[in-house]
Amino acid sequence: MADLAKLAGVSKITVSRALGDSPLVTAETRERIQALARKHGYKLNVSARNLRLRRSHTVAVIVEMKPSSSRTMWDPYPLSLLGGISQELTSAGYSVLLTTRHDAANAAVQAADGLILLGQGEHEDAVKLYDRMGLPMVVWGAESAQDNHIVVGSDNRHSGVSVAERFLSIGRRHPVFIGNSDHPEMAQRLHGFVDELAGHGIKPLLLRRVDWTLESGVEAVRSLAARKVHFDSIFACSDLLAMGAIRALVELGLSVPNDVSVVGYDDTPHGASFLPPLSSVRQNWQEGGVLLARKVLALIDGLPVSSQVLPTSLVVRAT
Repeated sequence: MADLAKLAGVSKITVSRALGDSPLVTAETRERIQALARKHGYKLNVSARNLRLRRSHTVAVIVEMKPSSSRTMWDPYPLSLLGGISQELTSAGYSVLLTTRHDAANAAVQAADGLILLGQGEHEDAVKLYDRMGLPMVVWGAESAQDNHIVVGSDNRHSGVSVAERFLSIGRRHPVFIGNSDHPEMAQRLHGFVDELAGHGIKPLLLRRVDWTLESGVEAVRSLAARKVHFDSIFACSDLLAMGAIRALVELGLSVPNDVSVVGYDDTPHGASFLPPLSSVRQNWQEGGVLLARKVLALIDGLPVSSQVLPTSLVVRAT
């Protein structure tokens, strides 16, 4: 930079500002210095700049879920969220460090300028783990009054209400909820579902399932049949749970939706192409990913940021 300053007949700070497109330097001077830099092969030492600025220009994206053969990382969640996050961060000149929860102590994670956490964890245990790091953090999940961090998520409560309204409108009076209410997002879906049904004198049966997989959905319905529980509708907190439930219903000789109506959650391509095509609650993950990135960048820059809830919609298909 000193060499460039001597060639251009300006100070080092002017060179620095010109290479950073600062408005404090005239357009003519910026163009002249940038042309000299190109001519002499000057390249910014990114490591030195980051050390000076005390920034790594990296955001760590932590996926809370534990990948398995039945619940993979290439499913729409978290892949669609990651697409929005990556596009926004790379456009802003930031690198994306993608990892899972078990890597919390990784030095690269701790050196990041900020964190995006995809999933709050059961009883918000993942949030509490990363809160202790003291980095700017934005979480995908459900907002609560106790939050001391920024949350971006879907309107889970309204989702539950919309599914209950649908069941009521088609005369269903014996609903079942399948999910894990220890997770904040699922808890809000359950509350909306329960409250709307309560206004009509109906109390749904809760089947708690930790795994959000097709196999777990199959097992849930088999357990209902084994106990001879009477039910006519199922709200499952993932499409995989819903598809598993339908598989078990068919095995039991029941018709979907004539005998039992089923609604899933996430509106995945698998659900839309399932037979019968699955009715499901749609979330706007791509927009969610973009918002997560924008908000963590704003926090890194010390700007005021607030949590945000995105609308959902119930997509009615054949189930």
